[in-house]
Amino acid sequence: MSVPERLTSLVGALRSHGIRIGTGETVDAAQAVQALGLADRELLREGLAATLLHGTSQRPVFDPVFDLYFPRGVGAPDGEPADRDDLRDRLAAALAANDEAMMARLAVEAVDGFGGYGSSPASDGWSSHQTLDRLRPQTLLARIRDTIRAQGGSSGFTDRLLEDEIRRRIEAFRALVAAEARRRVAERRGTDEIARRAVAPTPDRVDFLFAGKAQLAELRRTVQPLARKLATRLAARRRRATRGSIDLRRTVRGSLSTGGVPMRPVLRRRRPARPELVLLCDVSGSVSGFSDFTMLLVQALHDQFSKVRVFAFVNRIDEVTGLLVHGTADPEGLGARIRAEATLTGWHGSSDYGVALGEFAERYGEAIGPRSTVFVLGDARTNMSDPNLAAVRQITERARRVYWLNPEGRSQWGTGDSAAPAYAELVEMHECRTARQLSALVGRLLPI
Repeated sequence: MSVPERLTSLVGALRSHGIRIGTGETVDAAQAVQALGLADRELLREGLAATLLHGTSQRPVFDPVFDLYFPRGVGAPDGEPADRDDLRDRLAAALAANDEAMMARLAVEAVDGFGGYGSSPASDGWSSHQTLDRLRPQTLLARIRDTIRAQGGSSGFTDRLLEDEIRRRIEAFRALVAAEARRRVAERRGTDEIARRAVAPTPDRVDFLFAGKAQLAELRRTVQPLARKLATRLAARRRRATRGSIDLRRTVRGSLSTGGVPMRPVLRRRRPARPELVLLCDVSGSVSGFSDFTMLLVQALHDQFSKVRVFAFVNRIDEVTGLLVHGTADPEGLGARIRAEATLTGWHGSSDYGVALGEFAERYGEAIGPRSTVFVLGDARTNMSDPNLAAVRQITERARRVYWLNPEGRSQWGTGDSAAPAYAELVEMHECRTARQLSALVGRLLPI
């Protein structure tokens, strides 16, 4: 593959991960390759990142994709696979010296010696997890710490800082192993396919239902920047909406001075009032991550509304507006605090939309009025209980608008215990699996 082909394939893979790269950025990247050359791989990496990316948040996607199209090497290393104990000894020495070049070579040896699986001579595949499980570099921490101290290389480090630095080096080695395993797999299955399927997406494209703890924490850190962007978008929509429709009577009167031709249409003045927002959030199971993130986003947008009320439920419903305001300083603990302090379950712990929605309509009906927009957040899985469509009709009759955001894929609606099709006949239901989808829906559906 030629250098231009590698560059255009790199750009295509990054675009498939949602990174916006235009023709101008691609041309700049080509000029960077011409100016920097291929001799210094890390310099080339930084040059392409500077020309193609729009923020540091995109680096976790860019770096592994770059490693696939501009790899450190090709094929397998020469010679026999290294002995495990010998490799661990050399790895400990490289980590103690912070020798990045040696760590890269050892990562190649480690994957070649311990990462292959399958029955064919050339191996059916390569696994970084298997490699690290057999090598166990994290168990070398004490040995590396003692080596650094013996060599007098710990000056300026406290014990805690020294151990943190060693852990950082071990994580860097683990990343090198992962990159090498991906490279070896890409050589067998195709670089383009691996670049699209084996590289973790950016946080805003992670499926809420499958996001891990670290990914959810990263999503929470994006709440404030996303809220600022959405607030600007909503303010612009509100300014455009103040112009109102044509006032026919005043337009005709004004046209008398121009021979009856309405040269200057007169618009009715609108006096838009900030709407009220009500959230009904299922906080059970894997859906809780989606609900927590949405609650935090709406709280960050609270200035855009005259009133915001938030209710959480599993099979009982309780108002958590006060907890949400208090939780802005600790977004990571919001979900745990809601589940600990609110009454969300009755005699069982499974979600029951019918009971929860019925209780909301009965106990909190005054929360909804003609200016209210209601968002229901949940997967609509009722555990085979009554969906209580009558309660949903009662909510829709009182509210100005009702939307349902479902974190499950549309193909899953109606399967198993899902009552999504029945609810979708009464309210407007939208698939909302990622933060990117959520931000688009919020920007489009939120009232002005």
